[in-house]
Amino acid sequence: MIYEYDGRSEKCPVPLVQLRLLLKKMSSDDFCLLKISDQGSIKDIPKLLTKQGFTYDESWLEKNTLELFIRKANDTSFNRT
Repeated sequence: MIYEYDGRSEKCPVPLVQLRLLLKKMSSDDFCLLKISDQGSIKDIPKLLTKQGFTYDESWLEKNTLELFIRKANDTSFNRT
């Protein structure tokens, strides 16, 4: 399953809290696509993901919008191109 969360209109800590809820739901076959633009979230969310053992690819969609494609660290079956 792919979870999607668009947190561009929300300020920290709301995107962080919402992401934590999604991460709890994720199994090893699931992925999460997250979009954020709040500077606090952009700083804090990658740290949380690394600390909790998730891997992610990041890309800038716009000047202030970061997109993160998140998966569990042990999942190497998916390569996003």
